[in-house]
Amino acid sequence: GSERVYSVVCLRCVQSNIVLLTQAFRKKFVVPDFQSFSAHIDDLYENAKNMSGGQVADYIPQLARFSPDLWGVALCTVDGQRHTVGDTKVPFCLQSCVKPLKYAVAVHDHGTEYVHRFIGKEPSGLRFNKLFLNEDDKPHNPMVNAGAIVCTSLIKQGASNAEKFDYMMNFMNKLAGNEYVGFSNATFQSERESGDRNFAIGYYLKEKKCFPEGTDMTAILDFYFQLCSIEVTCESASVMAATLANGGFCPITGERVLSPEAVRNTLSLMHSCGMYDFSGQFAFHVGLPAKSGVAGGILLVVPNVMGIMCWSPPLDKLGNSVRGIQFCTDLVSLCNFHNYDNLRHFAKKLDPRREGGDQRVKSVINLLFAAYTGDVSALRRFALSSMDMEQRDYDSRTALHVAAAEGHAEVVRFLLEACKVNPIPKDRWGNTPMDEAVHFGHHDVVTILRDYHNQYSPQDSPAQKQTAEENLDGML
Repeated sequence: GSERVYSVVCLRCVQSNIVLLTQAFRKKFVVPDFQSFSAHIDDLYENAKNMSGGQVADYIPQLARFSPDLWGVALCTVDGQRHTVGDTKVPFCLQSCVKPLKYAVAVHDHGTEYVHRFIGKEPSGLRFNKLFLNEDDKPHNPMVNAGAIVCTSLIKQGASNAEKFDYMMNFMNKLAGNEYVGFSNATFQSERESGDRNFAIGYYLKEKKCFPEGTDMTAILDFYFQLCSIEVTCESASVMAATLANGGFCPITGERVLSPEAVRNTLSLMHSCGMYDFSGQFAFHVGLPAKSGVAGGILLVVPNVMGIMCWSPPLDKLGNSVRGIQFCTDLVSLCNFHNYDNLRHFAKKLDPRREGGDQRVKSVINLLFAAYTGDVSALRRFALSSMDMEQRDYDSRTALHVAAAEGHAEVVRFLLEACKVNPIPKDRWGNTPMDEAVHFGHHDVVTILRDYHNQYSPQDSPAQKQTAEENLDGML
């Protein structure tokens, strides 16, 4: 009886999660070797942890109380793979990190055209809390305070503040896959008491008729301060970022939370305007959509791959987390996540999305086929992308074996002189490239191999990276 109950329960579990289990068994997750990738994340975390400098925000006591040593990184892939390191369970307020989320909700509810009747799409080039509008008397974008205040007025128009707050908290819970989303009433009260600049912006927006008709400006500012005071942890916020990375589907619950239009617009504006006055630099060096907040959070999105939340309270002079910026920069230096990294020709960066076994098979096939057809330009491209030019197929034959057998003297010369490959590898039958060239009567190839063999010493193989790169540069 108990065995039958167990099998029924097991069957139910498998049926409801069949897609996830199939992906797991086939290693078809977006990051196939997740354990190795997580180890790289830990290294980047430790590197940033050693950084000092920056000041914890202290304009309200609730922010000033955080230790400058707190540092956490959590990530969630679009397939729901999770990794956390550091202080990832400590609640902190979203602050400005909520701006892209409420913009996404506004576009989801009303559409792009309606929202941008009230708010522009351009970076302002000014401090985030300036009293300044664009030439159409609209806030420049939803990531500066003026734009975020107007954006707040578009959510659940006509409802009471209590209904609006419940609506947004429900939305935040869905974005976070029902993980921790809280509210700091103390932060809200402090923000309201010290919010003179935001009240000034509010009155300026009201004077310029930037709000929808009938808007209660002071009530909207209260709602604005409430949204800034929503609490998350690195873990829950990483799911929010992953929902944006996944086109609006929460990777934990599978629920569609946001429309594709809302996600695309949000990521575009995060890319161009999300990092205060550092947005242009961040777009240049990191090339990924991100939004920072004064509590020390950086919400980072790698579209179609993963969402990351970095959190460390010490901020630089532009209001961005010192450790968070370092982590994001190091991540893109390690992995080809930058929007404009060339995935095809320059593979010197790690690509966590590639499955090791499948990629090796494709790599060997491409290499040997290029040698077979005498395609030196393809071989040069492979060498420049740090491909191992001495890879072997299931018969232990190398590109040099194939080129020698086909009589492609130019390919043989390129592999020997530019790539510094071993000239005497043996295949499963004990044949070397020289044996192949002699057998098929390619005397010019025999001459090249003999000349090179006379000056070859085993320590040159496998090719030393620096020497190989210098030779490649010389042959381009």
